[in-house]
Amino acid sequence: MLHINDLTYRIEGRLLFDQATAAISDGWKVGFVGRNGSGKSTLLKMIRREIYAGDEEISVRKNRRVGWVAQEAPADSASLIETVLAADKERASLLTEAETATDPSRIGEIQTRLADIGAHSAQARAGAILAGLGFSAAEQEKPCAEFSGGWRMRVALAGVLFAAPDLLLLDEPTNYLDLEGTIWLENYLKRYPHTALIVSHDRDLLNHAVTHILALENGKLSITPGGYDAYEHIRAEARAQAASFKARQEARRRHMQAFVDRFRAKASKAKQAQSRLKALEKLQTVAEPISERTLPFHFPNPKPMAPPIVRLVDADLGYEEGAPVLRRVNLRLDQDDRIVILGPNGEGKSTLVKAIAGRIAPLAGNVYKHKKLKIAYFAQHQIDELKPRDTAYDHVRALIPDATEAETRSATARLGFGPEKADVKVEKLSGGEKARLLLGLITFHGAHLLILDEPTNHLDINAREALIEALNDFEGAVLLITHDAHLAAQVADRLWLVNQGVAAAYEGDLEDYRTLVLAANKTPAQNAQKSKDGGAKTAARKAAALGREALAPLKKKAEAAEARVASLNETLTRLDDALAEPGLFEKNLPRATKLNKERAALVAAIAKSEEDWLAALEAYEQAAD
Repeated sequence: MLHINDLTYRIEGRLLFDQATAAISDGWKVGFVGRNGSGKSTLLKMIRREIYAGDEEISVRKNRRVGWVAQEAPADSASLIETVLAADKERASLLTEAETATDPSRIGEIQTRLADIGAHSAQARAGAILAGLGFSAAEQEKPCAEFSGGWRMRVALAGVLFAAPDLLLLDEPTNYLDLEGTIWLENYLKRYPHTALIVSHDRDLLNHAVTHILALENGKLSITPGGYDAYEHIRAEARAQAASFKARQEARRRHMQAFVDRFRAKASKAKQAQSRLKALEKLQTVAEPISERTLPFHFPNPKPMAPPIVRLVDADLGYEEGAPVLRRVNLRLDQDDRIVILGPNGEGKSTLVKAIAGRIAPLAGNVYKHKKLKIAYFAQHQIDELKPRDTAYDHVRALIPDATEAETRSATARLGFGPEKADVKVEKLSGGEKARLLLGLITFHGAHLLILDEPTNHLDINAREALIEALNDFEGAVLLITHDAHLAAQVADRLWLVNQGVAAAYEGDLEDYRTLVLAANKTPAQNAQKSKDGGAKTAARKAAALGREALAPLKKKAEAAEARVASLNETLTRLDDALAEPGLFEKNLPRATKLNKERAALVAAIAKSEEDWLAALEAYEQAAD
């Protein structure tokens, strides 16, 4: 599907790719990883031909459609569902042509092609994708202009998923999703029938939704079968082997050098010493494996405080009298709590933490806080409040104006901004560096409670692991909103759920919640089953009036289609079990590749069978009407 051959590319003199080579086959779902700024987004632009790298260096198989999220959906009067449907250019073109075509043979070709691409079920598929990304049925009929940029990015993502290109390119798709949307996308990509290349720092997505990891490191590309944990394991083993080989080589070099130094002046040993010297010159130099250092985060620990540190009692929370977002909230926080707040975007998670942080007052009830409580509150929009023309040193100096320059620079370095970064203006820092600076500033004087609203959007995988370590070492309370399930699982010991105007403790764990989210966003087959079950009694009554014999063939066809879907799903389960065999990709890569291709074909067959089932079921129910 995609070939990258000896790619070398520089930006402003900096070498991003150094004779990098990789090949991605049909049906692979590939997670693309690397440090921030290493060149991942640049490579995607090369594949899309936004940056020209040469046809021989980067090639996509002929006649394959490449799709990506170019920008947010336009803020126009078109409804969300119309915008998503329009993303499938072929379907839209065929439907337009069908309205004016007069040649019988061409009309037949159009209708056949529309049937082949499942045009009759397009609206249902588009609606299911939008629902998975957090849009209700009513919202799908609203114009795009009514939604903010972040929500229109979701619409654009829905459009490219609906178009189902042969090669799907996604660059940090979870950055504008909530946890619920991320769980849905992970499940969707796992079953995507074509090839996908996904830049992501979301560890759970990289473990559950991909078949391979493409890594960019030191200008080189490498592909590892399996998810991110498998890649890390193989990478660690390779580094250990390289380090061991280097140590053996250095020991051999020292031994040979000692012999030469000792005997080169003795006539009886001069010949042997000369021979050893030549061998020493030819001895292979082994490069030291480069370890990418990640700066740690550090949050000062607070003094102990009697519990509870925060208590909400019958609190109505919101922004407008008479229209609370959350009603009668009764929750408490202790200093040793690690709480992750669950719930779809727009349901009130941010409203809840703003009330706890004191950014908004309760409309009714009370929010009690310990009188000495210090709160550090991080939200993505606060990054824009950093002074772009000031440096990290300037921001720290503003916090400790009476400190000496040496003390200020030392404090700046503790935030992760040493001599090479301390005097760089904020506007020149990366997103991850800005997030690191903001986290350091808000916790500078210590806090009993850290409230973090999506802190990881600009952090790479290693920085996220450093944040997890710092949060687990912190002796205060943590209240976290995040779409990163791995971060949530590593930090949380309690969960709160905010949904439909209610905020309360959630008794299950994250896996229970994942199951709940997926159950709420059913596949087309499951929706068809729901429709079938819901309309069964009505259909049965009408069948009695019309006569069972007239409906029997249609019912039989629907049941046969249902049985085929069930059979194919059983086969898919067996294939997934085979692919999950420990060490499969290392022990038998040809078999693993074959199974992956079979799985991709099977997923496509399931999608087609589900469409056939929907059509047969619809025909049966219409006849019953």
